[in-house]
Amino acid sequence: MTKPRALVLLSGGLDSATCLAIARAEGYDVYALSVEYGQRHAAELAAAQRVAKALGAVAHRTAHVDLGQFGGSALTDTSLAVPVEGVDGGIPITYVPARNTIMLSIAMAWAEVLGAEHIYVGVNAVDYSGYPDCRPAFIEAFEKMANLATKAGVEGHPLSIHAPLIDLTKADIVRRGTALGVDYSLTVSCYQADGDGRACGVCDSCRLRRAGFEAAGLPDPTRYA
Repeated sequence: MTKPRALVLLSGGLDSATCLAIARAEGYDVYALSVEYGQRHAAELAAAQRVAKALGAVAHRTAHVDLGQFGGSALTDTSLAVPVEGVDGGIPITYVPARNTIMLSIAMAWAEVLGAEHIYVGVNAVDYSGYPDCRPAFIEAFEKMANLATKAGVEGHPLSIHAPLIDLTKADIVRRGTALGVDYSLTVSCYQADGDGRACGVCDSCRLRRAGFEAAGLPDPTRYA
């Protein structure tokens, strides 16, 4: 019998790679979607290609939308420095306005064409940087909207948004992915990786990633500059 299909948003980082492995383990034919949105570097998109291939995605597409034209985030505006001293409350400058809303909207479009009733996204509300679009309330609201906005939803084929990492610590995520065979050396999480995909080791994302491996008691395979 044909397996049900699931679409996975794949950034090329640790969390989304784990999400792809989870979707596959749960019995879906997985389709991976990356988004080139004007981010500072292309290393994570190259990583997404590696991860999709290694984890057996049926297909991998990269959509393009230029959020860099608006700026407003250190991840899309090179005139803004990526913070390296940690985040003390508030929403950090690495927040990209509307990013997850836009990515999920694109995912919703492809999922409907594929006949996939499941979208997986690697948002996390525990070890994260305080982004509002990583909260359970956002995921719930988007799922409700998606089923009002799509032909599939209206005709009785509701779309489910899965966020399996949302309540996990970074250590929990690393352990889960390792058990599922994720090769984290293929992934890039750094906000300002160099042209070879090597991590800076000092940005918020790098610190969270390193701490996750340490807490999990597993070696960190990250390549640092």
